[in-house]
Amino acid sequence: MPKTKYKFNHETLSFDRIRLGLKETFLRLFGYFVASLFLAGIYGFIFAFVFDSPKDKALKREIEQLTLQYELMNREMENVEKVLGNLEETDDNLYRTIFEAEPVPSSYRQGGIGGVNRYEEMEGFSNSKLVIETAKRLDKIRKRIYVQGESFDGLIAMAREKEEMLGSIPAIQPLSNEDLKRTASGFGFRIHPIYKILKFHSGMDFTAPTGTEVYATGNGTVRMVKSARRELGNHIIIDHGFGYQTVYAHLNAFNVRVGQKVRRGDVIGFVGSTGLSTAPHLHYEVLVNGSHVDPAMYYFNDLTPEEYDRMLEISSKSGQTFD
Repeated sequence: MPKTKYKFNHETLSFDRIRLGLKETFLRLFGYFVASLFLAGIYGFIFAFVFDSPKDKALKREIEQLTLQYELMNREMENVEKVLGNLEETDDNLYRTIFEAEPVPSSYRQGGIGGVNRYEEMEGFSNSKLVIETAKRLDKIRKRIYVQGESFDGLIAMAREKEEMLGSIPAIQPLSNEDLKRTASGFGFRIHPIYKILKFHSGMDFTAPTGTEVYATGNGTVRMVKSARRELGNHIIIDHGFGYQTVYAHLNAFNVRVGQKVRRGDVIGFVGSTGLSTAPHLHYEVLVNGSHVDPAMYYFNDLTPEEYDRMLEISSKSGQTFD
């Protein structure tokens, strides 16, 4: 029960019971209410700073998870950058060296992303700096991957061209020459068998019976099939591309026609003694960019180093040609 309050009355010398009016009661209750609100505000303020609400706790957990994911993403990006760097280094210092190509300029690989502000939508947030830096890093990685992809496409094209070139180079002997017994006069100045004067021999001679098969020494296209009574006699010219041509002279018969595609090892004709020739043999020439070169330099597909040295020795000892 609420306590009854009394007030001493000096006139009657007695205690009179205090009775509050409506206004006093209202003011007192209002004072209690305001005080309660004030205390509640203080408690709420302290609670808000000391204790987290369930929603705040959930948001903090989400932020922690996002921060962890960003850290993991950055680690993954570091690994990707390392792998990409190794690929770029191998590309420039190995693959492009093999194909005799210039390295991709570093300025092109590391070039920035131009244009308008690509990250405007990411600005204005508490973690905008972290998000923007991550986005920029991803864009740079994407650019480097694109450049490396273009480089690999170029290498594939060069490899195909290199494969075609390797198949086109005249790299075998033009006829069967076991034990090098058919090797005759080599490249260089020799005594002409008819004119009996020192004359430059622009090819290499191989002795063989009439009708011996003659092979294309590399892939190419037949540019000339000519019958003649003088000089080279019946002869074939094959264009191998990449600046290479080969000539097969003094043939007895042909096995190809002009414009025909041939591959290394195809039989294109047969040994004879037509034209300016003193005996059945094959006169073989190799031209690079229109200039005659020593054919012996191009037998690397079917001669060992020892056989190559022996062939040079045999061909150099012959002081006279057959044509």
